[in-house]
This record gives sequence, C-alpha cells and structure tokens, in this order.
Amino acid sequence: METMEGDAFGRVLERCHAAGGRPGVAFAVVERDDGHIGVHDAAAYFAGRDDWPEQERRICAGIDGRVLDVGCGAGRHAAALAADGLDVVGVDTSPGAVAVARERGVDARLGSATALPGGLGGFDAVLLLGNNVGLLGSAETAPVVLAELARVTVPGGRLLLSGLDPFDTDDAEHVDYHRWNRERGRLPGQCRIRLRDGRLATDWFDYLFVSEPELRALVDGSPWRVGRRERDGHGYAVELIRAP
Repeated sequence: METMEGDAFGRVLERCHAAGGRPGVAFAVVERDDGHIGVHDAAAYFAGRDDWPEQERRICAGIDGRVLDVGCGAGRHAAALAADGLDVVGVDTSPGAVAVARERGVDARLGSATALPGGLGGFDAVLLLGNNVGLLGSAETAPVVLAELARVTVPGGRLLLSGLDPFDTDDAEHVDYHRWNRERGRLPGQCRIRLRDGRLATDWFDYLFVSEPELRALVDGSPWRVGRRERDGHGYAVELIRAP
C-alpha cells in the first residue's frame, strides 16, 4: 500500500494525549533519507519540568515576560511556563499538535520558524527547546529563521535553544551519513527526515543537528550574540541575546 501524506506527528500526539500522556501507547517513527529508522515514545512530548534535560532547566532559569515557544508540539515547555503565570504563545506546523497544546491550556497557533503567524507582538524570550535547534534546518535556512525570530523579540530578549552534538557518536550508520552529507555539500548533521504513523507520513523536511562551534558560526552575522551555555553529556542548551 502507498504512503499517505498527512499530519502523522499530530495523530501520534492526539493518541498519546487521549491516553493521558502515558508511556508505551504511541510512538513517533522518524524516517531518514538514507533509510535509517528511529522510534521515539510520544510520552516524551508530555514530559513535566522535572523530566526536562538538566541543561534545559538551567538555561530557563529566570525566564520571564512574554514567551514564544516555536515547535511547541504538545506543549511540553509552554504548558509548564504558562502554569507559572507567564504569557506564553506556542507555534507549530502540525494542526494536531496545536489542537493538543490548546487542550492543555496553551495559546497555540499554526505557523513555522521561517514564517511565524501574524499579530504575535513582541516577546522577551523565544524557545527552540526539545532539540529544536533542529528547526534552523540548514546553513541556507538558518539565517532566515534567526531573522524571523529576531523580528518578534524585543532588544535584549533571549533565544533559548537546545540540541544534540551530532559528532558525539561512534555509530557507523550516523558517521556514514555525516560523510554522505559532506559529499552533497550539506552540513554533516543536516538530516532529511519525515515522521510516520503507520501509512501516514509528513512531507520530507530538513532538521539540523549541529555542534556548538557550528551553531556559533551560524549565529555570526545574525541579530543575535551568544550568551550562556549549558551542557550535559552530548546535549547542550545555548542562550542567544537579541542585539539592541
């Protein structure tokens, strides 16, 4: 049977949400363009603050004002911050994710990192957490994303990103993929992926895994400067500060 294009990610989140966010109920299947398959329990998208990675908890210390959560998913970060009394808006490309986040009390809206919805106003902090540094996409789209996020961030505001270092691996399949990317003129950790739920699959898109030095190079020349950094194992979180 042929694959059907649609909101596979949203359908997985809706199924997990209906089960109370329990582990072992719904799984996000990630297919890479070299045939590699990864499977992730969707319960992670409903994780409470105590289950956030340590580097994310540290980088979020002292967050205040208006907050924009880009790639909010089920509202893992947005719901917790909204419960703290912060004014939080979530944005996601998945209609299903937006519906779930709204049911969890998040002001969630359809949009993307390259084209935010209109009428948002200004924000004191913007989040690309949950490894959503990946939403930078590629060396070509990263400047577009950084400019779009700067557009809605007040001077001196913060952009908080988290990611995984793609080079902190000895998995031959990943190392070979890095080599193939270099041959194609792409950043080594630039993944071409789609998300699946049975026969349903999203469109293919680029998701970027970068090391901290690579991230610094992408930020250079943008409206942002690098601030604090937090690291735990092969995961990291970085604070960027909006230039005046």
